[in-house]
Amino acid sequence: MDKALTIAGSDSGGGAGIEADLKTFAALRVYGTCVITSVTAQNTLGVQGVFDLPPEFVGRQLDSVLSDIGADAVKTGMLANSGIIEVVAAKVREYGLKKLVIDPVMVAKSGDLLLAREARQALKEKLLPLALVITPNLDEARVLTGREISNEEEMAAAARELYDLGVPYVVIKGGHLTGAATDILFDGQEIRTFTTPRLDNRHTHGTGCTFSAALAAFLARELPVPEAVAGAKDYITRAIRQARAIGQGYGPVHHLVDYYSWGD
Repeated sequence: MDKALTIAGSDSGGGAGIEADLKTFAALRVYGTCVITSVTAQNTLGVQGVFDLPPEFVGRQLDSVLSDIGADAVKTGMLANSGIIEVVAAKVREYGLKKLVIDPVMVAKSGDLLLAREARQALKEKLLPLALVITPNLDEARVLTGREISNEEEMAAAARELYDLGVPYVVIKGGHLTGAATDILFDGQEIRTFTTPRLDNRHTHGTGCTFSAALAAFLARELPVPEAVAGAKDYITRAIRQARAIGQGYGPVHHLVDYYSWGD
């Protein structure tokens, strides 16, 4: 069975992080394993608390999963601090993990900080060069490049800069722009665009986690990167379209959209 591993934080509200990733893996028919980096007290209104696990225990989880079950693809989400980033990078090298998707999670939808400012350089220098694909949104791409990004041309320029860090495939998600929802993929030679109509639905909690988990799942199933990006884009679009209010804030996307619709 195809296997995918998520290395990320836990969302007690169930809409993002480890919980979103495992739902996505299962929905896309991939066996999911997980390594938890942080535990959050979180709901649809925001993040009320964060507890980061010791880096050495993150490493112990990685050893447990990879020495036994292995992984055909891996994604990272919330890594919290430079200690965790360094351990994850060391284990990626130790186990020779090639299909690594990095979602450089920095800030929750509520605005709460999920990556320490001191860890940003460690992320760029130690982990990004090990990735096969990175999937920053506009805010994360701005932080990683120092560029202002307000249109597709500036997205492309930022993607080229991130590619120069040693990342073979750069996806920049344009969901925060106005108009159609356009993401771009740069492979060092060509810019590909993936565009869908913008959906009028505020319940988008966990969108970034879910997209990167879907991408990892399709890579685990041996799809080439461009096809995996297209599949992930299609899946997240359908999951947003079917999302409904859960809680009082921003509800999660509907991870099991292919299995049932709300009201069935």
